[in-house]
Amino acid sequence: MLLLTRIVVVGFICLSLVSSGMGCGPGRGYGRRRHPKKLTPLAYKQFIPNVAEKTLGASGRYEGKITRNSERFKELTPNYNTDIIFKDEENTGADRLMTQRCKDKLNSLAISVMNQWPGVKLRVTEGWDEDGHHFEESLHYEGRAVDITTSDRDKSKYGTLSRLAVEAGFDWVYYESKAHIHCSVKAENSVAAKSGGCFPGSASVTLQDGRKKAVKDLRVGDKVMAADDGGSLIYTDFIMFIDQDSVTRRAFYVIETESDQKITLTAAHLLFLANNATDDSHAMTAVFASDVAPGQKVFVYDELQKRLESVTVKRIYMQEHQGSFAPVTVQGTIVVDQVLASCYAVIEDHNLAHWALAPVRLGYWLSALLFPGDHSQPNVTSQKDGVHWYSKILYQLGTWLLDSHSIHPLGMSIYSS
Repeated sequence: MLLLTRIVVVGFICLSLVSSGMGCGPGRGYGRRRHPKKLTPLAYKQFIPNVAEKTLGASGRYEGKITRNSERFKELTPNYNTDIIFKDEENTGADRLMTQRCKDKLNSLAISVMNQWPGVKLRVTEGWDEDGHHFEESLHYEGRAVDITTSDRDKSKYGTLSRLAVEAGFDWVYYESKAHIHCSVKAENSVAAKSGGCFPGSASVTLQDGRKKAVKDLRVGDKVMAADDGGSLIYTDFIMFIDQDSVTRRAFYVIETESDQKITLTAAHLLFLANNATDDSHAMTAVFASDVAPGQKVFVYDELQKRLESVTVKRIYMQEHQGSFAPVTVQGTIVVDQVLASCYAVIEDHNLAHWALAPVRLGYWLSALLFPGDHSQPNVTSQKDGVHWYSKILYQLGTWLLDSHSIHPLGMSIYSS
């Protein structure tokens, strides 16, 4: 059965690549040019995400000062990127030292700066600080923060530079001063740095017979509550976990509604929002969990009316949980803890993600047709922890075919480990 499924999936991938290559005209596929995402500059004193720097939802806690004589000094790596200008006031090379995560984000930002303003480079005015020039518990002391400008020091560019830093994947960006932008990242080994997954294993779904079941206990063929394209409740087959990790502790967003439902999911996971003007479930939009804000409306299962109702988000906060699971259903949607969510993450387009999983659904249907007895086995989903091989292929294709703005910055690390 597994061999048959893989053959079908590979065939669909090849067909997709061929059809993509047949598109004529400029841009990717069928003569349609992809328009770049409009960049909204940050306002002076604005920071993203809109939480304190050393909280779980941003760069995480301070873990202690690093000195040249400390054991942790080996965590720092020099950045010799020639596309970045380092001020290096101390002439010690300290500003070039940073964690690998900070280095990766900075190098990505350097490319964006050159693309945005030809002839202009990224400039770093402060990096790792060994001299105590910053406030107590500054992330500069750990090589996790940089202060940046453009090489031409044109202050009119700094709002857009801040936005480019956000897009490059820095975990916290602050338009701190008229003279520079402050950016920082999570610690390499911190719980905050680990992303991926979708829901904690303890999150619950509703089965067709009315029973509740923990996400981690789902079995292939379980019929779970979901919604169709029109927003009507249906029960759909659970197919597989596209990502599962029963051990690692991760940071999750908790989105709480005014009717006290709470859904817990990772930043890069897609959640459906209602149109605040109409509350029409036919007009729902999928957005990243990290983009949801209080006052917006999500869809919640009303047990009395036996339907989905739009309910206002009251507050959003962060929690740590051990274990994360990304269930995929035939419908591509799922109701978790009574709140409607997409089965997909990382890519901002729910419909595109659902189309990309078509080979998986076909493989499931063929498997059910040819080997109907398999789905009656109690432990049929005994997947090992890790990202499903098909998901890895899709992610690699996405990095080739999609622009970086289509992929959530925190989602990228899912597949890097």
